[in-house]
Amino acid sequence: MIIRGFGFCSPQASQELPMINIVDLTQHYGVRPILSGVNLQVPTGTLAAILGPNGMGKSTLLAAVAGVLTPQKGYVEINGRRRKESVEAELEIRRQTVYLPDRPWLPAQRTGREFLLGVGKIYGISDEPLFDHINRVVRLFDLEALAHSPISSYSAGQQKKIALCSALVTRAEVLLLDEPFSGGLDPSGILALKSVLRRLTREHGATVLMTTPVPEIAADLADQLVILRDGAIAVAGSLDDLRQFADCEGDLSEVLERLVSPETLAHLEQYFAETP
Repeated sequence: MIIRGFGFCSPQASQELPMINIVDLTQHYGVRPILSGVNLQVPTGTLAAILGPNGMGKSTLLAAVAGVLTPQKGYVEINGRRRKESVEAELEIRRQTVYLPDRPWLPAQRTGREFLLGVGKIYGISDEPLFDHINRVVRLFDLEALAHSPISSYSAGQQKKIALCSALVTRAEVLLLDEPFSGGLDPSGILALKSVLRRLTREHGATVLMTTPVPEIAADLADQLVILRDGAIAVAGSLDDLRQFADCEGDLSEVLERLVSPETLAHLEQYFAETP
């Protein structure tokens, strides 16, 4: 699979600053704390995956990094610029960054191609490379037959694919993806997305921060694993780092069991013991 036309820096480029820098980030809704004192650095060309139980703040953290939420304390820097510090800094960050929530809004009455053209124009991509990129990305995700149909006619999985296409056509250097492998994505779509993210980070110097509830996908893709528990980072590092921290030589599922849900097996035994 050949990916052309991306405006990323070389993965070998020397950078002193991390591409994503999260400093003492605290986020709460009313009196309910969600994140507390989160610190994290994601180097350029890294794919980092955030994991943890439901309700631990994974999507909230990604939204704060994306600038959708303003933290009550702390800050986020993208490529050395602080989010919302100034209009100029924020606009430059937005040119370099794309954020795809788990359930993005899609223009239901527009065709897939019209939607992708609109997104590309927002990011200032000229016509010829944009047309070429759209042709290639809809082919990659098996959407050619639907590209001229309204998005309202797409299945849930096809809507997930067109949303992913919209993130890719931006040619953003930083991709913030909330559960990109969920939402009915079929095996071919999962394979395509995994391959694209590998190539973008390892060969084109893109930086990806994503959430996922699936340990197998995170273990297969991520250079950096970030485990959230109770609104804070329990541990971050490679799979070997996590194994050492958890004192466990198993796969990522077993490591996560030790780190975030040690009570699950006990609850399972209780369930079957108490079942008539």
